[in-house]
Amino acid sequence: MQLNFHRAPGYTVASPPEPLNLWKDEEVQKICVHHWAQFAKRYKGIPNRRLSFNLFNEPAGVDAEPHRKVVERVVEAIRKEDANRLIVCDGRDWGMTPNEDLTALNVAQATRGYYPFRLTHYRAEWVQGSDRWEPVNEYPLREGDTVWDKARLWERWYAPWKALEGKGVGIMVGEFGAYKHTPHAVVLAWMRDLLELWKQAGWGWALWNFRGSFGVIDSERADVQYQSWRGHKLDRPMLELLQAM
Repeated sequence: MQLNFHRAPGYTVASPPEPLNLWKDEEVQKICVHHWAQFAKRYKGIPNRRLSFNLFNEPAGVDAEPHRKVVERVVEAIRKEDANRLIVCDGRDWGMTPNEDLTALNVAQATRGYYPFRLTHYRAEWVQGSDRWEPVNEYPLREGDTVWDKARLWERWYAPWKALEGKGVGIMVGEFGAYKHTPHAVVLAWMRDLLELWKQAGWGWALWNFRGSFGVIDSERADVQYQSWRGHKLDRPMLELLQAM
């Protein structure tokens, strides 16, 4: 399990936004540090294979240096209570940008698997304008002269993370998935490529979400023949693909 602050004092990627700014406000930082110190104290002794900490979900709108300063303060407070706790930091820019400034802090980093965004968030109600995007009817996905295939996904999004790993930073994919309106066959073909890339890289991953519009349970896709499972609707082909990887 990974404990994550999806809405930290002074920061969230969700709506509504927090009224104060974690990256700039000293008092808010003190509150946030106190929270994490209490988590560290409470869960001390639970091994890392059962529990790790993920400090802030998808930090966005923050430059590398202020991000590093806050992370450094939190990490120091956690390790004062529990020196060996595994700490993971999402990349900046919604998890897309690795932060080399954190390398000296001995923390792992997490990327995302939401690329190409037009495929993963087609008709997502919280993404403005996504209802006007061209339908995604095939994968690899062609956008003008660009073809999003396995090789391009690696080169554009994941090679920089592999380079960071080469500097001693542990890497994982903290979230990935595609929203329910993208055709199921397209989603599975895309998933297979990503899972193969991450397997070759030696990275762990987490599906967003298990139950819900991106997941294997109760996703409400219109083009899936669901299997009944304990009162829920199971996407068996997606589950078997994930299990195979």
